[in-house]
Amino acid sequence: MKFLHTADIHLDSPLVGLARYEGAPVDELRGATRRALANMVRLAVDETVDFVLIAGDLYDGDWRDYNTGLFFAAQMGELNRHGIRVFLVAGNHDAANRMSRDLKLPENVHRFTSRAPETVTVPELALAVHGQSYRTAELHDNLATGFPAPRPGCFNIGLLHTAVSGRPGHDPYAPCTLEELLARGYDYWALGHVHSREELHATPWVVMPGNIQGRQIREAGAKGCTLVTVASGEVEKVEHRELDVVRWAHLTVPVTGAATPEEALELAVTAAEGALAAAGDRLLAARFEFQGRSAVHSRFAGDEERWTNELRAQLLGSFGDRLWAEKILFRTAPPHAAADAVAGNPALALLLEAMETADDAGAILAAERPEIEKILAKVPMELRNQLDLPALDDPAVVAALFDEIRAILLPLLLGHGEG
Repeated sequence: MKFLHTADIHLDSPLVGLARYEGAPVDELRGATRRALANMVRLAVDETVDFVLIAGDLYDGDWRDYNTGLFFAAQMGELNRHGIRVFLVAGNHDAANRMSRDLKLPENVHRFTSRAPETVTVPELALAVHGQSYRTAELHDNLATGFPAPRPGCFNIGLLHTAVSGRPGHDPYAPCTLEELLARGYDYWALGHVHSREELHATPWVVMPGNIQGRQIREAGAKGCTLVTVASGEVEKVEHRELDVVRWAHLTVPVTGAATPEEALELAVTAAEGALAAAGDRLLAARFEFQGRSAVHSRFAGDEERWTNELRAQLLGSFGDRLWAEKILFRTAPPHAAADAVAGNPALALLLEAMETADDAGAILAAERPEIEKILAKVPMELRNQLDLPALDDPAVVAALFDEIRAILLPLLLGHGEG
């Protein structure tokens, strides 16, 4: 017996955080989640799997129109023509109270109810699948403890959308512990909700497959599903299979040895070449971050807009629509220490000393922290991730922000000379 385990498809979810500029491959990015789902269907057919598990967040929320549902129904129809069953649960994004539209799906698809845990058996496969959908988007009940006992003589699978005991960057919906999952006595737990792949346990297997298509820079790297092979009632093989059509990458470009901005840009192009090779034939959405002390710092700091577009032009010339520069960051510093730069300038030396002697950089934000917390508490976790906010409660992060301030402020002040 073979099956695919997938989750967090977020069908028709827009990719976020992409700066629009002339020549950017906009058309390639539209419909990325649809093409990733089509890849999953082709994989299921090619591998002649017996069934597919979808562990929540099939949809990104209520449909804008019926085309989203029509596309999914067509893909499920393709699986139906090959005799492949589909078992799915709804997660927080496509919970019952978030969906106002629906369509009848082909007979091979079983969507678990949100009223209570239920079990579906397939006698010819000696299979029992246990699952429960979300009734509401913000579900904080422990669903796992209510799942039924395993069916004797069957390969038992639990299908659940959960962050388990919590995962950074994900809301703690349907919380449970790994021990509670193992206590059910199932042969495989097919989980969803967390967008990075994770194997929480083996024998029995507890797997988070991650999402099938990265949608922002925080979801960098290969994305796909899990292919499971079962022999004599036991898991024989668990394999990750890539499905994504757009690959995200965060490229750090050290510029310590660069004498000119042009040399620094060449280093970025070289980094892009390596990332494109690793991405195969996929479109690459890359964030470039220039780092290090270098003579190019003052040139970059003086006109970031120009050098941002100079790099974009080189990338378009070298790679065309195979690469989208999601964001270009300049995190460089002067080649000399800041103290040397302000020697003989008492006013700047005093400013520098005030910044350097702050015992706890985070304390500077303490007065505003309550207001910041009130605002962030109203923002869903996923949106906070998309905003790419710095962790202001981390002193190391705040110290890094101070480094950026010094790197930008001092050259500007020194550049004004006697004025």
